[in-house]
Order: sequence, then structure tokens, then C-alpha cells
Amino acid sequence: MMRTRSFLTVLLWSSVFYVVHMTPSQKRTNKRSHSERITGLSENDGKTLHRTKRGWMWNQFFLLEEYTGPDTQYVGKLHTDQDKGDGNLKYILTGDGAGSLFIIDENTGDIHAAKKLDREEKSLYVLRAKAIDRKTGRQVEPESEFIIKIHDINDNEPKFTKDMYTASIPEMSGVGTSVIQVTATDADDANYGNSAKVVYSILQGQPYFSVDPETGIIKTALPDMSRENREQYQVVIQAKDMGGQMGGLSGTTTVNITLTDVNDNPPRFPQSMEHLMFSSPESAPPGTPLGRIKANDPDVGENAEIEYSISNGDGSDMFDIITDKDTQEGIITVKKHLDFENKVLYTLKVEASNTHPDPRFLQLGPFKDTAFVKISVEDIDEPPVFSRPWYLIEVDEDAKEGSIIGQVVAQDPDIAKNAIKYSVDRHTDLDRIFNIYSGNGSLFLSKPLDREETPWHNITIIATEINNPKQSSQIPVFIRILDINDHAPEFANYYETFVCENAKAGQLIQTVSAIDKDQPPRGHKFFFELVPEFAVHPNFSVVDNKDNTAGIMTRRNGYSRSKTSTYLLPIIIFDNDYPIQSSTGTLTIRVCACDSRGNMQSCSAEALLLPAGLSTGALVAILLCIIILLILVVLFTALKRQRKKEPLIISKDDVRDNIVTYNDEGGGEEDTQAFDIGTLRNPEAREESKMRRDVIPETIFQIRRTAPLWENIDVQDFIHRRLKENDSDPAAPPYDSLATYAYEGNDSIANSLSSLESLTTEGNQDYDYLSDWGPRFKKLADMYGGEDSDRD
Repeated sequence: MMRTRSFLTVLLWSSVFYVVHMTPSQKRTNKRSHSERITGLSENDGKTLHRTKRGWMWNQFFLLEEYTGPDTQYVGKLHTDQDKGDGNLKYILTGDGAGSLFIIDENTGDIHAAKKLDREEKSLYVLRAKAIDRKTGRQVEPESEFIIKIHDINDNEPKFTKDMYTASIPEMSGVGTSVIQVTATDADDANYGNSAKVVYSILQGQPYFSVDPETGIIKTALPDMSRENREQYQVVIQAKDMGGQMGGLSGTTTVNITLTDVNDNPPRFPQSMEHLMFSSPESAPPGTPLGRIKANDPDVGENAEIEYSISNGDGSDMFDIITDKDTQEGIITVKKHLDFENKVLYTLKVEASNTHPDPRFLQLGPFKDTAFVKISVEDIDEPPVFSRPWYLIEVDEDAKEGSIIGQVVAQDPDIAKNAIKYSVDRHTDLDRIFNIYSGNGSLFLSKPLDREETPWHNITIIATEINNPKQSSQIPVFIRILDINDHAPEFANYYETFVCENAKAGQLIQTVSAIDKDQPPRGHKFFFELVPEFAVHPNFSVVDNKDNTAGIMTRRNGYSRSKTSTYLLPIIIFDNDYPIQSSTGTLTIRVCACDSRGNMQSCSAEALLLPAGLSTGALVAILLCIIILLILVVLFTALKRQRKKEPLIISKDDVRDNIVTYNDEGGGEEDTQAFDIGTLRNPEAREESKMRRDVIPETIFQIRRTAPLWENIDVQDFIHRRLKENDSDPAAPPYDSLATYAYEGNDSIANSLSSLESLTTEGNQDYDYLSDWGPRFKKLADMYGGEDSDRD
């Protein structure tokens, strides 16, 4: 009975499907067959009309999905009016699933579904049918296309896009605040019945949340949900098809909802912290932590960040409080040095407040809390305390040993007021220049001072309790040495001064300045003048410029190197401090040849050998003579090379110069043939002077020194003559050889004291010793700046 009813339903749906889904070719075929039946003519017959009766006859085009019957599901039947039922026709099916999903009986045209079909995989199949005459193999009907549509049944439950949802919403949100939207889909055909119509409902999470049955939007259902009471919620949402009716399929999902924190709670001190007590030793340095205090805030994150402050109390200026960002605790620290003798107990009013308050909840009341903290100061044995953080003492550098230069004062800050002794830290006074009286702290000198050597002394004084040597303190003492005028000024530089031979009177030849190791408070002021002995007939004068410099001026016209090559000019330099100090500096002035502009050309000794004022022709003649002389020297050297030369020094170990040894005793003083005594003769006996073969060296300027007042002029002349002889001797040894001279002088004022000479002397001896010193005094005065002989 059930099968008959199902067959009738299928037949009804197949008829409807045939009319709706007939293809255009089928419609044309059926229309043509119908006209042909009426007229008996075919459109292609032209003038000749034949009656043709043909056409497909369809019985079934609809199929249910998920068929689970014992037999194959009957789809429909292909039939043409050309089929006489004698088995002469053969039906062939091609297209989607032909031969695999759909099987046709080629004799009867019946089509069956060989497998269970799923509309969600494929909703329709397009097939083509042929009817072929078995005898001729020709189609009795044109190939026709038809569609088999799979009819949907409710075989898929709704499925959510996620197996689990996660959402969050701020706490204290109002009723109806949207949290999240969940979505479920149904694979069934939404255009056929209610199989895909989904309705949402909440299975778990009431009464806190609700869900919109059509959109799936989850909303809050209770007001003022507090995170501090409950933070996590799990909501189960169901999606049911068939519009939620009985028999519909359903699916579920889980939504985890978290309430996020808002700053709706102020910090609160626990009752146990309303009156806290801390203690601190009076020696605690600033910054020392004394204890921690903490206020509780049920909020989290930045909403729970707390800032602590001291708002009032008698210790607000002595203590401070900082916030530990990691633990949100307040750390009470020492702000200033404590003194037990001054105050023992302090009271602090500490406030805790949120750093990020929420304006929505400020109206509920002040978002802060207060607590009172008491701090007691403990007494300890403190080291001595000096009256100053450091001391500055000034003392004159001429202070006597043992004199007191200053005093330091320290005392015991404790109530006991123990006695103090003082000492100098010798690591800061290695030379032991200073000392201190241990009883009263007076500093005195142990050694003399010298400001120019050490202008400052930095020492350390130690104060120690006599009853407790462990308690000690130290203080720096800066000692400044005050200057006294104990140094004379002197030339600032070494001056190489020269005067031109053609200089005029009143010409500036040098500017000198002075320095002084002292440091007078008003600055240096120097004065310059000539030594009084040299101011009587001076060749030069000193002009004080009143700016700590002086100018050296010429006093006459013209100077001669041949007469005096060097002048020594002593100058006295005074300072203006008390007591006045002075010194004498000697300026060495050389006489040099200069051009017309005053530029120095030569100050050397060989320039003296040339006569002044030579003309150009004379200079040319001199040059020619020098060239001829050089040619002669070259020829002489070439001839001399042909001879065998004897070495100057026989042995390299013999370093004596000009020493000839003879192995002969001789015949006494009268025997002059044993050895040559020419090297011991008086230089005045030399008759000729030959020029040396090498170049005459430049005269080496004498080193600046203070000249003695008296010199042996005779010995000096002898040395100069011997030097000239060696310079002009072509056979003399090289310049780096050692030359020895043995000369007693021209004669003695007292003549010979030898007994040999006294025996041969006849007549009276002339004992006028002083008559020979007149010319010598004159020459000595010329060397030290006196007038030349031509002006005497």
C-alpha cells in the first residue's frame, strides 16, 4: 500500500517536472508530432506531404535522495510511439551517471538508480536518450535531452562556523549589550520546505546572557555583572532546522565569555595596617628603606596600579614613600638625617590612590584610602661631628716653625659628650709640614713653607672619641700659602743682541722684559736701569718703557768690530713689592756688519780680515787671486802625492798631538842641536804665517755668562795668536785634533827670580811694576762697555 502511494506521488511529480523542464527540442518534437498527427504532413516534405507519427513518451523525471530501500530505485521509462512492443527497438542512455548511477533496460526503456544519491553532492543530472532500430541501426527518434532532478530531504543538521567561540565584554555593562554573533549553516535545500531554516536558542548561560533566535547575536541579560565576582562564563548555543519544529535536526557550539576589568574599585588598606610602627637608627643615611605598606585593589592591570604619598604628619619632611611597581607596595624611606637627641617619634599619614581612575565611578566616592604610620628613632653611638664641612686656612709663606695657623673643632653628638682628640692623616701630609694639638685641634707648622714650590696643601684631620676609638670622623683642610716678595725679577728670555757697525746714536737695538716667581696681589711692576758703574761713559743706554719692558738704545754713531767685537751690558731689574727685590742681568751685545737697512750680514771673525769699503774691482781681483791660489794648491797636492807621505801619528794608540820624542840627553842648556825647541818659542818670534789648506771655520759665539772683572790679557792674546797660527798653517792637524800650548807669558813684572839669571844680570833692576798695567786697564774697560780709546 505504501509503495503504491509512493508510486502515485512520484508519477504526479514526474508529470509536473516534465512540463516545466521539457527542453526546447522536446517541445519542438512534440509540437511537430502533434501537427503531423493532425495534418499528416511534414515541414520538410515540400510540396509532397507524408504523414509521420513519432514522438518520445516520458513517464518519470524525479528522484528522491538517500533512498535506502532493498531494491534499486525506479527513476522512469523511456518510450516512443514507434515502439510496437515487438523488441525491434533498442534504447540507449548517455550523459551524467549513465551506466554507473543510472541503468536503462534497452528493451523496455526503464531507468533505475543503481546507487544511493546525495543531493548535497549533486542536485541534478543531464542525460540524453536514443531509440535505435535493431535491424537497420537507424534512430527512429532524434536524440533527446532530459534532466533528472534529485529531490531534497532533511538529512543535514545545522553546523556552526566554529566549534568554540571566544568573546569578552567589559564588566558592569548594561543589559542588552552585544557580546558576539554566532552563525550556523544547513546543507539542505533552502528553497524546498523548512529543511534549511535555522533557529537559535541558548541551552547554557542563563540568566546572564541571551541569544537572538534569528541572527544568533548573544547579549547580556543581567545588569552590573562584576568581574571581581565572576570573570569567566561558558554559554552553549543550539541551532535547529525545520524552523525549530519537532523532528528537526540541531547542532550546538560553545561560547567562552570573559568579563574584562574596569577601574570600579578604589585601593583599600587592610585593618591590620591602619596603625603601623617602624623604627630607624638615627645614623640611617637618606634613602634607607624602613618598611613596606600595601593597599589592596581587586582590579587588575593598570586599574590596580597604586600611587602612595605622605599627605600629612610631623614627619612628612623627614621621610618619603615610593611605589614598588612590581608589587604595588609603598616603601617608606629616610629623607633627611635623623637625630635621636632632637626627636624620637614621628607620625605619618599615608595615602594610596589609583593612578588611572575611571571617571564613570568617581561619583561613587573618593578612590583612595589612608593609613597612619609611626616611626621611632633609635639612639646609637655616633662619631664626632665637625663644626664645618671643610676648613680653609691661609698662612704666609714666611711663617715661622711652631706658629699656629688655624683650628678645627669637633664634638660628640651623643648625650654622653665624650672627649675628642685630634690627629693629622699622614697619608695626606707625607712631608710632615703640619701638626696639630690633640686636645684643642690647633694646627701649627713643623717645617718652613715655600709658596713657589707648593702653593696649596690639602690635608685631612681626624677626630676620635677617647673612650671609643672606633668612633672617628675626618674633615678636609685646605691650606693656602700666601705669597711674600722673596724672589728677585730676572730676564724673561735669553737675548741674542747685536749692534750694527754703522748704527746711529739713539737707535733701538733690543727690547727686554722680566719675570718674577712671586705673585703680588696688585700684579707685577718692573723697573730697569744700568749698573751705576757703567752709566758713567756708556756706549748704550736703557730706557724703561713703564710697561714691564725696557729698550736698549745706542749712545754714539758707529761701532768697530776690529776694536771691540762684544759688549757686556749689566742691567738692574727692580720689582715694586715689599721688600723690594732686585737682580742684575748682563746683556751680551755683539758688533756685526749690516747693510744699509740695518739687516745683519755677518758677525763672524773672518770678516775682520777683510778691509771695509772695498770696491767692486777690488773684490773681483781678490776672487781671481783666490782662484789662482786654488790652482797652485791643486798642483802642489798632485806633486806631493808622488812622494811617500809619513803618517802624522805613527800608532793609532798614540793620541798625543805635536809631541816629538828624542832618545838623546843632549849637552845641557847650551846644546841646541839635540832637539828642536821651535815649538816652545815666543809667538812674537814667528816670522811667517801660511794659510791652511782647509776652510776657516765660523767663529763660535761665546756662551752668555757673567764676565769676570779681571782677566790675564797677555795669556788671552797668546791663545788667540796660537789659534790663528793653526788656522793658517796648511800642515796643521784637523780641527778635531787636540792642540796643547805651554806658555808662561811675555814676562813677569818681577822679572826672573831664577838664581841663574841673577848671576848674569848686571846693573840695577827696574822694579817699576805698575807702569805696565796702564794699557791693560784701558783695554779691560773697553770690553765692559767703556769709551773707545779714540775718544779718550
